[in-house]
Amino acid sequence: MTELLACINRLVWGIPALLMILGVGVLLTTKTGFAQIRFLPKALKLFGEMIFGKDDKNSFRALCTALSATVGTGNIVGVAGALCLGGPGSIFWMWICGLLGMVTKYAEASLSVAYRCKTKDGKLLAGPMYIIPMSMGNRWKWLATVYSFFGCIAAFGVGNATQINALVESAGTAVTAFGGHLPGSGRLLLAGTVTGIGIWCLCGGAKRVGSVAATLIPLAAGMYILLCLGVLIARWDEIPQAIYKILLGAFRPESVTGGLLGSAFTSLRIGASRGVFTNEAGMGTAAMAHGTADPGHPVEQGLMGIMEVFLDTIVLCSITALVILTSGVPIPYGMDAGANLASLAFSSVYGSGVNILLSLFLSLFAFGTILGWGFYGMQCAEFLFGTRGRSLFLVLMSTGSLAGILLKTGPVWLLSETVNGMMAIPNLILLTFLCPKVKQLTDEYKKLSARRRSNTDYSHISSESGTQRVSPPSV
Repeated sequence: MTELLACINRLVWGIPALLMILGVGVLLTTKTGFAQIRFLPKALKLFGEMIFGKDDKNSFRALCTALSATVGTGNIVGVAGALCLGGPGSIFWMWICGLLGMVTKYAEASLSVAYRCKTKDGKLLAGPMYIIPMSMGNRWKWLATVYSFFGCIAAFGVGNATQINALVESAGTAVTAFGGHLPGSGRLLLAGTVTGIGIWCLCGGAKRVGSVAATLIPLAAGMYILLCLGVLIARWDEIPQAIYKILLGAFRPESVTGGLLGSAFTSLRIGASRGVFTNEAGMGTAAMAHGTADPGHPVEQGLMGIMEVFLDTIVLCSITALVILTSGVPIPYGMDAGANLASLAFSSVYGSGVNILLSLFLSLFAFGTILGWGFYGMQCAEFLFGTRGRSLFLVLMSTGSLAGILLKTGPVWLLSETVNGMMAIPNLILLTFLCPKVKQLTDEYKKLSARRRSNTDYSHISSESGTQRVSPPSV
C-alpha cells in the first residue's frame, strides 16, 4: 500500500505538476509587472503597521491564520531534508519558487476578497470553491466540488493526524530530555487535550481562530528567529561561504557535495517541491483565510499574500538553511535525515539542551497547522454539505488525534501530500482563467495608490468596488 501511494505521489508531484505551478507563477509575474517585487516595500510597511497596531487587525488576523497553516515543521525539518536530498543548491531553487509563490499568493488573496459571498447571518465565505462558480460559471461547480472534497481529506491528514503525531513526538522528546518517559496514556491525553482546544478555537469561527493565530504565530516564529540569529552571530564568518555553496550548488552540486549528489536537476526538483509544499502557493487554501478580511481594496489583502510567502520561505526557510550550513555539522547527502540534522546544527552552538526548545517550537507550529488546516477543512465541508458540514468535519477531526497516535505516519503523509497536489489542479486552472482579472485589480490599485499620494478623496471605494460583478452562489 505504501509503495502504491509513493508511486501516485511521485506522479502527482512530478515534473508536469511542478512546471504547472511554477508556470502559473511566471504568467502572473509577467501579467502584473512583477507585483511581488514592486509591492514588497508596501507590503512590508503595511505589515509593520499591523504589528504595531496602527492598521486593521482584521487583515492581520487573516494573515496569521494563513501563516499558521504554512509555517510549521517544513520550515525546520523540511529544509534540512532538502539539503540532504538536493544539496545546498536546493535552497536557491526554493528561493526562486518562493519568489514566484509570492505573486501566486498575491493573486489568491486578492481574488478571495474580489469574489466572496455572505451568509444570511453575515459570515463571509471565500476560497477557490466559491471563486470558481462565481467567476467561471455554475457549469464549473463540479470543479469546486472536487477541490473541496480533496480539501477535507488533506485537512484530516496533513493538517490533523500527522500534526498530532509530530506534536506528541516532540513532547515525548522534551520529556525524555529531562530523564522522564511519556507513556501511551499520556500521549492519548495530550492528543485529546490539543484536539479539544483546537475544536474550541474552530467553533469560534474565523475571528477566534485568527485571534489565537495572531498571538501564537508571531510569538513562536519570533522566538525561532532569535534562536537562529544566535547561531548565525556565533558563526557569522561562515555565512559568505554558506551563500556561495547555495549559489554554486544550484548549477554544479557535485562540486559542493563531493560528488555524492551530482545532478542539478535533482537539486531543482527537490528545492521546488519542498518550496511549494512549505508555502502552499498554488493550492488556494490561503484564500479561505484572506477572504475573511475587509481591506480597502482586494489588492491590499493581496499584499498580505506576498508577506505570507516572504516570511515563510524567504525568511524562515533561509535562516534554517544558513544555520545548518554554517554549523559545521556534516550533511548526510542522499539520506532524508532532516530532523536529526536540524537538531545537530543547533546543538553545535547551544548544546543538547536546545532540543527542548526545538521540541517546543515544533509543537507550537504543529498546533498552528492544526488550527489553520482545521479552518480550511471546515470551509470545504461547509461548501459540500452546508452548515452541518462544519459539525461533521469537527467529528472527523476528533478522530484525528487517535489516528495520529495509532497510525503509521509514513502512509498518512504520502496520502496527504498526494491530495495536496490534487487540490492544486483546480486552483491552478482557476488562476490561469482569472489572470486578466488579477491584472485588472493590480492596475486599479495602482491608480488608487496614485490618488492617495495626490490626496484625492477615495472614501467612496469599498472592498467590493469593481469586483462583485456576479451573483454569489446560494449558501
